[in-house]
Amino acid sequence: MSAAPCRAESIAELQSLLGRLFVDEEIAQGLKIKLSSTDVVITPFAKSGTTLLQQMVHTLRTRGDMDFDDISRVVPWIETSYALGLDIHAEQRATPRAFKSHLDYEAIPKEGKYINSVRHPGDVLISFYKFMEGWLLAPGAVSIDEFAEQHFIPSGAYWKHLRSWWPRRHSSQVLFLAYEEMIKQPVETIQRVATFIEVPLDDELLALTKKHTSISFMLQHKNRFDDAMMRELSEIRCRLPSGSDSTKVRKGQIGEHKQQLSSALNRKLAEVWQEEITKPLGLNNYEELLAELNR
Repeated sequence: MSAAPCRAESIAELQSLLGRLFVDEEIAQGLKIKLSSTDVVITPFAKSGTTLLQQMVHTLRTRGDMDFDDISRVVPWIETSYALGLDIHAEQRATPRAFKSHLDYEAIPKEGKYINSVRHPGDVLISFYKFMEGWLLAPGAVSIDEFAEQHFIPSGAYWKHLRSWWPRRHSSQVLFLAYEEMIKQPVETIQRVATFIEVPLDDELLALTKKHTSISFMLQHKNRFDDAMMRELSEIRCRLPSGSDSTKVRKGQIGEHKQQLSSALNRKLAEVWQEEITKPLGLNNYEELLAELNR
């Protein structure tokens, strides 16, 4: 008799499930996409504003379309498109075509436009942990300190992604944003995104987009932003219990790491920043990055 569906109860088990879910050969199929100069790829590291930007771009280009079951059906995730049976080459319901990716600059398909956003690593860690817990991780099985020390920090993925995109922030083909500013200044963010993707913005569309990208609106419609297609695939491939919590829209808080992470873990993240970011980029901390970005 086969074992009953269950979630991971250790980091080793989590990494095994992720290996079943994200298959290199399938990812390579999605990367065969040929981008045009008007195509837009939303490229943040995970839990750094990706879903918000997907919704913003789709709202702007369609004047408020909500006729979808999963935002990644209308703004496809390049890396998972083949596994999900999506035609990454197809025309979309509006222009410009828009896609999502979490890839570093070096690995991303070239020739398009790119919207990247960065977020404080401590807040990314918290959001990433909460996202995994209840979907792939059994609630309470792994502490956030274990998740950080055994998975988030050793992978180096957050810092590698930032190092790859930061030097491109002044490129005419890249719009580089900060999650914190997106939340604090929604109107200015919408204006910048609309200009970048070349969608004419009038007062009505600005108001509609501000409403449709608000935390309250996205929470009211959170079933459209919960990675339903990936959740269904994971329940088959990884033998997870049905009804996993994979919602991506939470409180959108800024600075959670100050209250929710231990002093020791915050110090560890600061040390990793010094090694991974200060040495190659000259930025002493995340606050200095924000200041440089806003200069």
